[in-house]
Amino acid sequence: MRFYHFPFFILFGFLAYSQNNHPKVTQADIDLKIYEQDTTAHAVVLYEKGYFDFQLLNRQIYLVKSYEIKVKIFDDQGFEEANIEIPLYHNENAKETAYDIKGMTHNGMVKTSLNQNDIFQEDNSENWSYQKFSLPNIKAGSIITYSYKVKSPFFFNLNGWNFQSNIPKMYSEFNAVIPGMYFYNRSLYGGLPLAIKETSIKKSCFNPGPGYPVVDCEVIKYAMKDIPAFYDKEQYMLAPSNYIGRLDFELATHYRLNGSKKHYTKSWKSVDSEFRKDKDIGRQLAKSTFFEKQLQENNLQHANELESAKNIFNFVKKHFTWNGKFGIYKNIRVKEAFNKKIGNIGEINISLINMLNAADIKANLMMISTREHGLPKKSQPVITDFNYIIAKADINGKTYLLDASDTFTAFGFLPFRSLNHYGRVMDFKEDSYWFDIQPQTKNKVVIRGNASLYPELGEIRGKIREINQGYKAIAKYKFLKGKSESEYLDQIEESSISDFYIENYTLEKERSNEKLLMQSYDFVIENALKDGTIYLNPILLKFFKKNPFLKDNRNFPIDFGYPYSYEYNLIIEIPEKYKLISLPENKAMALPNYNGMLEFTCSESAGQLNVRFIFQLKNHYFESEDYKAIKTFFNEAVNIEKNSVVTIKKI
Repeated sequence: MRFYHFPFFILFGFLAYSQNNHPKVTQADIDLKIYEQDTTAHAVVLYEKGYFDFQLLNRQIYLVKSYEIKVKIFDDQGFEEANIEIPLYHNENAKETAYDIKGMTHNGMVKTSLNQNDIFQEDNSENWSYQKFSLPNIKAGSIITYSYKVKSPFFFNLNGWNFQSNIPKMYSEFNAVIPGMYFYNRSLYGGLPLAIKETSIKKSCFNPGPGYPVVDCEVIKYAMKDIPAFYDKEQYMLAPSNYIGRLDFELATHYRLNGSKKHYTKSWKSVDSEFRKDKDIGRQLAKSTFFEKQLQENNLQHANELESAKNIFNFVKKHFTWNGKFGIYKNIRVKEAFNKKIGNIGEINISLINMLNAADIKANLMMISTREHGLPKKSQPVITDFNYIIAKADINGKTYLLDASDTFTAFGFLPFRSLNHYGRVMDFKEDSYWFDIQPQTKNKVVIRGNASLYPELGEIRGKIREINQGYKAIAKYKFLKGKSESEYLDQIEESSISDFYIENYTLEKERSNEKLLMQSYDFVIENALKDGTIYLNPILLKFFKKNPFLKDNRNFPIDFGYPYSYEYNLIIEIPEKYKLISLPENKAMALPNYNGMLEFTCSESAGQLNVRFIFQLKNHYFESEDYKAIKTFFNEAVNIEKNSVVTIKKI
């Protein structure tokens, strides 16, 4: 992840946006048939501009955001760009409003204006609503233009500027004028280069009202050109907010007109103090008497501290049903949730922490952000960056990160949604601190098989054992949930080669546990022999359906969540009067810095065909510079599985 952080004395009196001109369409815009820098684009932003300023309206200061844009639509897959949503924030006391909304569709010389009656508002959540409209008469080749203003009483909601979006942009410009009463931090994310970066001080630019001194402002102008589209549906990525090219603002201090000031950005020391007293977190961690009673009633303590911790973890995991809510800032009532046996993430994992501490096992609350929520900023506390709670337990000199909300998660494992690099440990007896999330490393699938040819039957028969370990076992258990045995076996057969059928399936429960799943079954390949010859793909069970990396380039990291490996071994007995005619080529490949390797060998020895395929990812995180190597690596693996063929012929 690349970002740049600039604390700055922000001043907004913004060149009062009298220049709210609707974007003009040129002949060059009309003639544009394709965007040369991304020929796959269904639409492109030709021009985009924003003006943010503070204005005194009816004796109250408002943040006014003005926006204008011009978009070329190339085909029907780009029609969605004509459906517009303007997000508006509100609370119990105030709200943002959108106004001066204008829109037009240009089809050559024919112009169709937006009808104001087609604009409507829709509530989305407790604090957000959307002003919506769709531009009319959209066709392939249309150019749409629209502009609007948003008036906001929330100074903290100077929510920055997205230079990057789901379609490419030729030009995007952000302008702001900020009065000296406001001090913001700003951060530039995404690593894309700025074409324009200008800042200047404008003297006496903002009058906050009668009887108050006129203040200076900082005028800023940032712009980018030829901005690539951001594809947020790509696999193995964290939250798009970590990487999308954008400029973020965060209100740090408001210098009030009466001479006082309010700090919005706090220190971790002050945050720690507030959390200790908070009724939803700090006070809920002080229920020792209640949970000591639960320890005794359920006989959970053991002479071995680690065994006690495992007993408590498994008890809490089985006792609670997660209600699907995270709930870390409000509505946490651990005693009530415990008695009802249902709760949110905060209630479940704070109950776990309470019970561990009641057993004299040191456990702290750790705030994290899920993979979909984004990485927390380390530069200063931003509490809304966190949306999840886990437990950090220290046992016999070793640290365990625990989450009892997931039925399938083993002790010492976190659900995949929580594997997001780092979090903040709230040690209320000491100061809080950052702590890295290190995923478990023993995650693998091993397939071992033996088979024999039966020419008289035209069949190949054999036995396969599949071993899933670590996160691969957890994923397999989840996959099996809710499926009948026949449904599961049908899926295996369909994903294998033609005429492959399973017989005598066994889930080896006595040899399996929450971190290990062992299965075995007999199989038959019918119609294997044709005219005395067998053409066989020896990779009977495949690890890959296709290469998940299809784009030519990627401007953000690849994050698999955890390292893993696949291993496939098959031995086929070749009967007398038959011999191997051809074998696929042996192959080997390694990723840079030996962060991954694959190896495929196919050989004959003592009347046996020996097939071995190994695929290892030794690291779970790769920078964007490694993308082409990763893409080639997976492509080679898919090619081995798909195109390896052995020819066996009767002598």
